[in-house]
Amino acid sequence: MPGAVTAPGKIKGKKGEAMVKIGGRGRYGVRVGADGASGFWRGVWLQLAIGALFWAAEAVAQDGHMPPPLAVDNDGTVHVPAMSVPVSSYLSPEGKAYLAEHLKQVQRPEMLVQVNGVPPLLAGYLERQRALFAVEREDTNIGGVHAYIYTPKEGIAGSNKKRVLIDLHGGGFSGCWPGCAELESLPIAALGRIRVVSLDYREGPKYQFPAASEDVAAAYRELLKSYRAQDIGIYGCSAGGMLTGMSVAWFQRHGLPVPGAVGMFCAGATLGEGGFGFGGDATYTALPLGEGRAPPPAAAPPAPATPGATGGGAAKRSGLGYLANADPHDPLVAPAASAEVLGKFPPTLIITGTRGFEVSSALYTHSQMVRLGVDAELHVWEGMFHGFFYNPDVPESRDCYDVIVKFFARHLGDAHR
Repeated sequence: MPGAVTAPGKIKGKKGEAMVKIGGRGRYGVRVGADGASGFWRGVWLQLAIGALFWAAEAVAQDGHMPPPLAVDNDGTVHVPAMSVPVSSYLSPEGKAYLAEHLKQVQRPEMLVQVNGVPPLLAGYLERQRALFAVEREDTNIGGVHAYIYTPKEGIAGSNKKRVLIDLHGGGFSGCWPGCAELESLPIAALGRIRVVSLDYREGPKYQFPAASEDVAAAYRELLKSYRAQDIGIYGCSAGGMLTGMSVAWFQRHGLPVPGAVGMFCAGATLGEGGFGFGGDATYTALPLGEGRAPPPAAAPPAPATPGATGGGAAKRSGLGYLANADPHDPLVAPAASAEVLGKFPPTLIITGTRGFEVSSALYTHSQMVRLGVDAELHVWEGMFHGFFYNPDVPESRDCYDVIVKFFARHLGDAHR
């Protein structure tokens, strides 16, 4: 029957199923069929939630300590009192130390100032990756776009001879080239034994949307002269994860074939209104816990749209300079805004962490893909933050590399067609 249990923690679904994995040490997977055959598990979650309420009441009764009350407005806004949040007990020892160090480092503004395209915050991770992952780097242009091509020194695996990956680096559409490009490309090229092309696409503040999408399309067209579409994968982290989704939407609009598979890491297919981030609860929950800074003020209601305008009012615009004049509901910017666009996505891997300020967008994007029958996987690492896998020396990052490599190995080529 649909959704039949086949192994502990797994549900076998029909075509278009989506996998959700809560990451970390000793991950457990849950497959939920895109046909919605998950009622059994909804019942389980409801029973667990009720049990949690009784557990909390019992705990209060035993120690006599009543937590501070929460104020709830009529519209559902919750006023949360100050509280202390420790690192997750599910992180590895290395992961706990890494999170604590990260939260301290991001408090220092000088750690975020880029030096030759590498923020000091990331410089140590880049040095370690260069020592661990042996690759050759070629400086070139592809379709008129500056790029680096990373080739593993051990050689390309036989199964990957006719395959290639495109990396779209993170950096808020305002830099981190080549720093973020290297951090996202080196481990995947070396561990996956596959060629990775990282694009130095146009960014803000000099350029604005759709310059980056145009660059990705130009390079993609050039690669299509040497590779079949089903043998090309595209992925990126943060702004690069957003751009991956934006590029798929751009390909649809301009008649380009869909790539074999894509990875949207540290991102989702939405754009938050009102100036910051990806939107959703994560702006107020995960952001403080993962980046050590207070959430922004709540966005004002959107201004009335001006007839004929391509962008929205000031309240609708993104805080990212590159997207300042883009409408967050334009599917070329936020593909999740259109079921028609999102439903045509190729197999998609979404990666985030419970402290990543993009986690709400990642969850929402995945749920919409499931509803539309897209073959989507969502992997959430407990306790980890935005772009956590840049550090190669923690088990959580190594687990993440393994997920990425195996995903593209499964989905590129003819096997999935």
